[in-house]
This record gives sequence, structure tokens and C-alpha cells, in this order.
Amino acid sequence: METKLLQSPEIFPSKEVLRNALGSVYDVFEELEATLTQENFAMTFDWQYYKDSKAWLCKVAYKKKTVFWLSIWDSGIKTSFFFLERHLEGLAALQLDENSCAFEKEWGKMYPLIFNINSKKQFPDLLKVVEFKKKAK
Repeated sequence: METKLLQSPEIFPSKEVLRNALGSVYDVFEELEATLTQENFAMTFDWQYYKDSKAWLCKVAYKKKTVFWLSIWDSGIKTSFFFLERHLEGLAALQLDENSCAFEKEWGKMYPLIFNINSKKQFPDLLKVVEFKKKAK
């Protein structure tokens, strides 16, 4: 069973803390952050401690729009995108590799799409979804 990391509200997820938590997957996180903060994506990473989830989560946003939530687990990096039913057809058209991500149980009117990232090989599908989410209304 997976375990969520970064659960201490007193310990901010600095580069050193993230490196220790992620181990060999830290390079994947670093490249993901570098890619998404480049000019063509122009996204921001904002770490906050959330009492309801009892862990540090990173809100990854484009301008004021939340694109996805990022969390750190013992198995790697988990990204959570939330979509409405009207977006499902557009997501299907992206032809994502079914091994790279999965929909989880519907959450209210939202459909969570989860990527468990532990390799740079997963970036192409993740970046397709990022672009889709940035444009989705």
C-alpha cells in the first residue's frame, strides 16, 4: 500500500526535503518542474500544508487556474487533475496510454485523473493533459 509523505506541517518541502523523500525519483520531479515553469508552459508551483489531507500539496497553476495538484508518496510523485463530465470526450481524444494514468472514483461532479509519476517516460501523456486542462473551460 502506498504511503503519503510530507505529513509534518513544520517541515516545508524544500529541495533537500524533496530529494530525501523522493530518492532516485527526485531527478524526475526536478525535470518536471523545470519543464512546466518554462515560458511555453508558464506554470507556478505553490506548496501549502493542508489540514484536511494532513500533508503538503503543491498546487500547479497557469495564471490563476489550478491545472493539477501534486503530492509526494513513497512510490513517487502523484499528480491529480480534476475534470467535469463535459471534458471526458476531449480527454478520450488525447489517446493517453492507459498504463500512464487512471480515472479514480467520481468526486462530486469532478472526475479525478491520476498520474503516478516515477519516470520521465510518462511526461508526454502528462504534458498532453496539462495542455488540455490549460485550455479547458
